[in-house]
Amino acid sequence: MKLNGVEIEDTYAEAFTGFYSRILITAVNEKWARIAATEAVGYGTSLIECSAETGIEGMLPSESTPDGRPGCVIQIWASKKKMTKELIGRIGQCILTSPTAAVFNYCDSDEKLDVGYKMRFFGDGYESTTSVGGREMVSIPIMMGDFLIEKELGIAKGVAGGNFIILAKDQKSALRAAEEAVCVIEGVEGVITPFPGGVCAAGSKVGSKYKFMIASTNDKYCPTIADKVKDSKVKGIGAVLEIVIDGISEEKVGEAMKQGIKAAAEVDGVKKITAGNYGGTLGKVHFHLRKLLE
Repeated sequence: MKLNGVEIEDTYAEAFTGFYSRILITAVNEKWARIAATEAVGYGTSLIECSAETGIEGMLPSESTPDGRPGCVIQIWASKKKMTKELIGRIGQCILTSPTAAVFNYCDSDEKLDVGYKMRFFGDGYESTTSVGGREMVSIPIMMGDFLIEKELGIAKGVAGGNFIILAKDQKSALRAAEEAVCVIEGVEGVITPFPGGVCAAGSKVGSKYKFMIASTNDKYCPTIADKVKDSKVKGIGAVLEIVIDGISEEKVGEAMKQGIKAAAEVDGVKKITAGNYGGTLGKVHFHLRKLLE
């Protein structure tokens, strides 16, 4: 199959199910909502080494938030066992400390974690409860006023690791294609692209020649060593970039992949689009590229 002259390889992206929490951060204006969100999702590109996989999903206008202030939605992905600690750490260190910030649940799930209730102890006995937009909130006195956080935050199961790989003639065209892809993916509600700017320049494969490494460079997609790697996939290719997508459902991730691939294929210099799969060793959710585009 070709899309705008770009070959779409007959392969699939291998993704997997996992747990996420989806929270809304509001603040006095969009600037401070985004600052708090940016801090909270730091060091969250991949569960290979980061304690969580995180990302900013998008902004909400003041008329769409419980307290009538601009908001920013983020996702935090971690094991179910570690999620409470992860949320408390990121909220406590990065959002509680951000001027005018407040935290609301944005996860459509019956399963809740008592994150706000546990965070009340920071109030050192001066904490209280209140209601905002019909939601039960914990109020913690801080130097700027009161920090408000919803008593319980939801946790749900979604799909992580949806991906596609852009092969281009040079770095300029690869980066432009990746940027165009991320731009349209941002318009799909319920998904994040956790890598820097939504783009991964150092994709990995499962395992390594070194026993202490659980993942290593995806050598078959490294152009500078194409003549040294057996079965290299990038001979004649100048640059490769990967887009990784996590989302609240298989359908959302699939839609984001579809829109991202179509946008990338519009860019001059893109030669081929493929995806990362590992023969079923990574995950059981498979996104077949050609089927997504049919």
